[in-house]
Amino acid sequence: MTQQRTRSSIFVTGFPGFIGRRLVTQLATTRREASFHLLVQPRFAEEARRHVRALPRPERIEVLEGDVVDMHLGLAGGEYARLCDEVTEIWHLAAISYLGVPRETARRVNVEGTRNVLELARDCGELERLCHFSSAFVSGDRQGVVCEDELDAGQGFRSAYEETKYQAEKLVRRAAKALPVVIFRPAIVVGDSKTGEIDRLDGPYYLSVLLVTSPLAVPLPMPGDGVAPLHALPVDFLVDASIAIARDERSLGRTFHLVDPSPMSSRRIYEMIAEQVHRKVPRVSVPARAAEALLRMPFLEKLARPQRAALGYLNQMVFYNCQNTLELLDGTGLRCPPITSYLPKLVEFARAYYRKRREEKAGVEDPLDSPGQPGPASLR
Repeated sequence: MTQQRTRSSIFVTGFPGFIGRRLVTQLATTRREASFHLLVQPRFAEEARRHVRALPRPERIEVLEGDVVDMHLGLAGGEYARLCDEVTEIWHLAAISYLGVPRETARRVNVEGTRNVLELARDCGELERLCHFSSAFVSGDRQGVVCEDELDAGQGFRSAYEETKYQAEKLVRRAAKALPVVIFRPAIVVGDSKTGEIDRLDGPYYLSVLLVTSPLAVPLPMPGDGVAPLHALPVDFLVDASIAIARDERSLGRTFHLVDPSPMSSRRIYEMIAEQVHRKVPRVSVPARAAEALLRMPFLEKLARPQRAALGYLNQMVFYNCQNTLELLDGTGLRCPPITSYLPKLVEFARAYYRKRREEKAGVEDPLDSPGQPGPASLR
């Protein structure tokens, strides 16, 4: 029993989601002495086991069927008791990030799910750290500079996602008085900076890619003036940075904005995408509210539905101070790559994805297709 407690035993929620899968792969590769317990919803269990079989030493990685929304995470009594005895590290990633999610669903997963994970953390007698993935957008509709130690500033919220992630972080901060907590607040997570890869453009991070590409996905000018920064970061930096920060004992009890410290304006990103797909940048812009109304027109509504909720992020003048992150990454060699270095890879990956879908199923629109071919470009 003593040997088990001196060895790292890592519990992870949110597997086999895009970030969770990459996080576990990195941890399993670098922490070869550790054992892993992955909480997986039953409907994803076979997919999860398939991914586990491809990891180093898969015999030390356990897939547990359950759900964060259930009491004791939906686990059998013996399973839960064993976790309480063994687990030294918790990584809580499970959440609903879709901006249009119903409020009650978001509350159940994001708030009550976090409450249940905190209960497990309190029951783990050997816990060394709980890494909670919050969101930069707990800042809601705030303008100006948002610091990492700030949470409740009287802000309003534009979606149930923002509000429930804020409520979940409040629970974690309260629990940090008695638990070894590390809070991560990522901005908009996009594809890999080296390959552009994202899990699926119709999955949980579909909105992240579309937020970057949305000005070209419909035949409209830039919504708003586009001078506000667009806060995006690639998934590989997110994973590498969070692991490096969590390893540092100075991280305990602190919050970290995982963001690009030098974000570009949404207008400039729009122009870069236009250049890559050989389109002229419209010289005019339209007010964000007018753009939202246009996106509701019958011939655009289906194509643009995922983007309407994201319009507010294109024109919010907010900056996320990341002093804590920069401090702990200093000397590690890790830094968020500038979006200019990987945006072409994101766009090309998205174009290849839609090209494949069009080949497989006739009539699928390609929002990044070149002018003159079927797709939104023909509506200009």
